[in-house]
Amino acid sequence: MFNIVQFLTYTTVTAGTPGPNTIMSMTNAGRKGFKKALPFNFGILCGFSIIAILCTLLCSALSGLIEQAKNLMKLLGAIYMLYLAYKTFMNSKEIESKETRGDFFAGMLLQFINPKVYIYCIVSMQVYVIPYFNDNTPILIGFALFLAVNGFILTLCWSAFGSMFRRLFSKYGKITNTIMALLLIYCALSLFR
Repeated sequence: MFNIVQFLTYTTVTAGTPGPNTIMSMTNAGRKGFKKALPFNFGILCGFSIIAILCTLLCSALSGLIEQAKNLMKLLGAIYMLYLAYKTFMNSKEIESKETRGDFFAGMLLQFINPKVYIYCIVSMQVYVIPYFNDNTPILIGFALFLAVNGFILTLCWSAFGSMFRRLFSKYGKITNTIMALLLIYCALSLFR
C-alpha cells in the first residue's frame, strides 16, 4: 500500500535540506532580494521538471530491471542520505557560498549537474511510487511534477528567507543542522520498512 506519510517525509526532507539548489537560492536572494532571485528559481523549476519526468519515465520503462536492483538502490539511497546527514551535521555554523550567477538558465542548467536531484527523483519514484502506479503514466507524470514543484517551493522558501536563514544558521547552526541530519537519518532508515 502506498505510504503517503513516508513519501512526503522523504521528498520534503530531501528537497529541503541544504544542497546546490537551496544554498544558491538563499545566496541569490540574500544578494539580490527575493524578486530579482525569482528567475533563478523558475529555472530550477524548469530544469527540475525535465529531470523528474525523464527519471520517472526511465524508472517506469526499466522497472523490471530496476526491481531486481531495488535493494541495491535503497542501500545506495540510504548511504547517500546518511552522507548528507553527516555533511549537514558537520557543516559550519554559517552557510557559505561562492559568488553565483542567478538567472533562469543558470538555475535550469544546475539541475542537469546536480546529483541530489537525480537521486531524489529516482529514489522517490522507484521506492515509493512505481511499485503502486507503474501502469498509469499520467499518475507517474503527476508525481514527477509534484517532485519538481515540491523542490521549487522549498527553494523559494530558502530564497524568501535568504538573509534570515543566514542569521539563523549563524546563531543556531548546530541545532538546525542536527535536526536536519536526524530527519535525513530517519528517511534513510524508512527506506527499509
